[in-house]
Amino acid sequence: MFISDCRREFYDVIVSQRVLLLVASDVDALCACKILQALFQCDHVQYTLVPVSGWQELETAFLEHKDQFKYFVLINCGANVDLLEILQPEEDTFFFVCDSHRPINVVNVYNDTQVKLLVKQDDDLDVPAYDDIFRDEEDEEEDSENESDGLEPSEKRRRFEEDVIERTMKRRQRREWEARRREILFDYEQYEYHGTSSAMVMFDLAWIMSKDLNDMLWWAIVGLTDQWVQDKITQMKYVTDIGILQRHVSRHNHRNEDEENSLSIDCMRIAFEYDLRLALYQHWSLYESLCNTSYTSASLKLWSVQGQKRLQEFLADMGLPLRQVKQKFNSMDMSLKENLREMIEESANKFGMKDLRIQTFSIHFGFKNKFSASDIVYATVSLMENIEKEGPETTNFIKALDSLSRGNLDKLHQGLDLAKKQLRAIQQTVASCICTNLVISQGPFLYCSLMEGTPDVKLFSKPVSLCLLSKYLLKSFVCSTKNKRCKLLPLVMAAPMDVERGTVIMVGIPPETESSDKKNFFGRAFEKAADSTNSRTLHNHFDMSIIELKTEDRSKFLDALISLLS
Repeated sequence: MFISDCRREFYDVIVSQRVLLLVASDVDALCACKILQALFQCDHVQYTLVPVSGWQELETAFLEHKDQFKYFVLINCGANVDLLEILQPEEDTFFFVCDSHRPINVVNVYNDTQVKLLVKQDDDLDVPAYDDIFRDEEDEEEDSENESDGLEPSEKRRRFEEDVIERTMKRRQRREWEARRREILFDYEQYEYHGTSSAMVMFDLAWIMSKDLNDMLWWAIVGLTDQWVQDKITQMKYVTDIGILQRHVSRHNHRNEDEENSLSIDCMRIAFEYDLRLALYQHWSLYESLCNTSYTSASLKLWSVQGQKRLQEFLADMGLPLRQVKQKFNSMDMSLKENLREMIEESANKFGMKDLRIQTFSIHFGFKNKFSASDIVYATVSLMENIEKEGPETTNFIKALDSLSRGNLDKLHQGLDLAKKQLRAIQQTVASCICTNLVISQGPFLYCSLMEGTPDVKLFSKPVSLCLLSKYLLKSFVCSTKNKRCKLLPLVMAAPMDVERGTVIMVGIPPETESSDKKNFFGRAFEKAADSTNSRTLHNHFDMSIIELKTEDRSKFLDALISLLS
């Protein structure tokens, strides 16, 4: 059931209990977790944190801890499946679910006792009405024998015929209702998409309780930026939520500075700004950033000789010497940096890059430390999906969580270095796929498969990295192809997952169109294709459009997917 008052129905309930936090492995979930941890610290709430990367880990964690805990908080997991059916909890166990995955499972919505959903009230959820989905079973007791005692034979016969007609009518109504129910549920569950960031929901809670701090606000900003970087929400939704956060930023960072009230340089300040849509450019060289940002790379077609020429022309049009753009951004001449944004925007418009300017936030603390929200997202993702083994499986999660704190700048800088490697690997793979024509049209969708032995292929066995690669590849392919029909197609991408077990990881991406509402139909399509062919698949990810599949079942699975979507 939806919680209408987060403070009274959620926080006041758990504040005196021992709580188990089950947190998904994505940046938005980490930010929501940081905000909740800060609130728990204020009120001395006892809690245990368990990272979960999929449904199997969620079930295992619940089974291990169900005897010690009665209150479970699930962040970015649990809303889009029937929790009670999966976990089979006792009646005195309660789940508080803060999850941006949509659609929310109808059983979770209409369960009034054990499942409580923390959802922003103005999210457009379109949940079907209770009576359209659930029907109370009527125990129709047959009293006909008692009633028929003492009746004439002709009267008995008439009564019997009436009962038969009535039962037939009821069965027909039941069948019609079930058919309508299937149709309603299919329409509701057909597309997967994302609602308001969980970090923003948690920040709202902190704000209602007057416990919101600048750090919490920054985590909410990073959570929202994660949704934008990973293309989970529409531009309209992003701009709307940026507007909400901007009001909080003005409130928290409003200073009447004069000589008496000047702020120490070490104080943390968040600023709203129009920045360039260039990945990590303030921690890299401008040249590297232009080459490894999906938007500029796709627009200029940098995988081709012609594209490299256009890049040189673009730099020449701005009047920036190569020596300057190829050195670290921090080392560039101050005279160039002062008007850099205006120069780049002006030239970008001439080269067809009209969306190079974006609304975002940056954070300052200390003399040297300035980061934009997207810098933090890239760094945190890279730490979380680092393929170099450094101890137990939760190490990466803990490192990524720690990097969000201001006191752990060394971890954040390590994340930035890993992010540069990741972005380079993505762009090299995109260039290789396009130049060797690895993206092929399968009819209703485009398909690309990475082979074992491809450079950096191990990195793309991780879900977020593979999703980023798929989105960048689709954007680049749309810019490179002359086939108008292919520009409107979605993409299915596969990469080796575990060579010893013979599995591949597969992800489905919706079409790259102007009016795209970011709704993804591949989750349900993958399920149906797997069922119809008995393919050995594992639907373990919280995003339904990411699955694991046995390599030898891939061809029959794809055939079923083609016939299903044709």
